[in-house]
Parts: sequence; structure tokens; C-alpha cells
Amino acid sequence: MKIKNIFDEKEVVFSLEVFPPRPDVPIENIYQTLEELKDIDPDYISVTYGAGGGVRKNRTCELSSIIKEKYDVEALAHLTCINSDQDTLNKILARLEAKDIENILALRGDKPVDGEPLGDYDYSYQLIEHIKKHNDFGVAAACYPEGHLETESLDQDIEYLKQKVDYGVDYLISQMFFDNSLFYKFRNKVEKKGIKVPIEAGIMPVINKKQVGRIIELSDAYFPQKFKKILDKYEDNPEALRDAGIAYAVEQIVDLISSEVDGIHLYTMNNPYVARRIKEAVGSLITHINGKKVD
Repeated sequence: MKIKNIFDEKEVVFSLEVFPPRPDVPIENIYQTLEELKDIDPDYISVTYGAGGGVRKNRTCELSSIIKEKYDVEALAHLTCINSDQDTLNKILARLEAKDIENILALRGDKPVDGEPLGDYDYSYQLIEHIKKHNDFGVAAACYPEGHLETESLDQDIEYLKQKVDYGVDYLISQMFFDNSLFYKFRNKVEKKGIKVPIEAGIMPVINKKQVGRIIELSDAYFPQKFKKILDKYEDNPEALRDAGIAYAVEQIVDLISSEVDGIHLYTMNNPYVARRIKEAVGSLITHINGKKVD
């Protein structure tokens, strides 16, 4: 099933992200996690583009297929292009098609830290164009409510986003953010630019101190004062920090749903306990909103 059809059917889509085990770890190690995530009843599960190099070693396709076939949940396979040539991409796309994967999140990927990219593609819009010309996948793309780190301004980033959408993107998933007002400002700018596709809000529950440094490294996301207070207050109590992080994410999601967000994409970090706690807190809201659309 194309995920864009789920957006047509539901007022609020609820999805999860997982990452594959390392190539040296048995794939079965993630089965229990997937079993618990399936019980949360997500509309789909996305699978990050795992490290490992090469077409055969990358486990995104394998895990996406398991999610769809074994657990009967629609899968969204991440695909990056920064170090890929056309032949490699075509092989990956052929593998995805053979496994009946119908949806791809098209990404540029991180630039190599030790040199220039070696592939045929410099930007995600080139990957989107390639997929749409040669295949029948549903295609999602990333968006950045605070602007991408490498762009000069949010307005410039939205120009690039419009380019991606014009090449055939069905919907967007946002990078994590911790201040909903920034997401709403971004959404307004996007609408004024004529971008009409659904936007899922990416929510990252911060449940330990290690995540903070990683988030800053990846996105330089703005931390509101009330978020900083949580970190300062509970940083020496892991259980309290976990529960406070879950509560903060729930507060964000409740506000987003009340403000007519198209969907919530939860970055689970392969932690079903956290995902379940959040879904239990907001599930009735999502059911209510979606029920009204059916009526």
C-alpha cells in the first residue's frame, strides 16, 4: 500500500522509526522490538538506511520486508544517494521492488567526513527524480522546521524543499524539534510557498543525557527553557529523566494534534517501552480525530 493513501484515509497518521541491527548482529535480535511496536498499532514503520556498505550488506531492505511480511505493517525504507552511482541505486531499487516494498524516504545522506562524495548524486531531489522516472514507489522526503544546517536561511531551505516536492514527493517527515511554535511558523511558510503535501511532525523523546549531544550534532535544534529545566533537574536520575522526556513528548504531540497536524512520526530509538507509553497517552486523541473523518 502506498503511504500517501493512508494520509487520504486518516486525519492524523501515527508512525514509528526503527534502525536495523549492525551487520554482525543477527537480524532476529530485533524481532521482539518489532513485536512490541506492532502492538502499538502504527500506520507504518520507517527503517533507517543502516551502515554497512554495499547493496548486499545494507539491512534496510531486509528489515523493511520483515516488517511488512512478518508483522503486517506497511514499511518505509530510507534510501540515501550521496555516495551512490546509478548502477548501485538501481540494484537497491530492484531489491526493494522484489521484496514488495512500495515506499521510500529519499534522502541525500551525510557527506563523508574524510573526503568528497564519490557518487553520481549531490542532492536528494536528484534521487527523487531518478526514482519517479524509473519506478512506481511512493516517495517521502525530509523537511527541516528550523532549516537545514547547511543552508543560509529557512527561506532558502524551503526553496529547496519546493524543488523536492515538485519532483514528485507524496508527503514530508520533519526533523525533530522541541518547540512547536517553530513547526507552526515553518508550516505557514511552506503553505505560502504553495507546498500542499502532508507534513508529519518528527518527535524525538529525549530520555537520557547522551541524546542531547547527538541531537545538537545532527540538527542544532533549539531547546526551549522549559526543556532545559527538565534536563537540569533530572540529569542525575535516569528514571526521572526518562519519564520527564516522555511527558514532554506527549505534551508536544497533544498540542500538535489539537493544531491539526497531518501526522506524528515518532523516533523510537528502538525503544518499545517509550513508544508504548506515548501511544497510550495520545491514542484516544488520534482515534477521536480519525473517527470524525470517517463519520
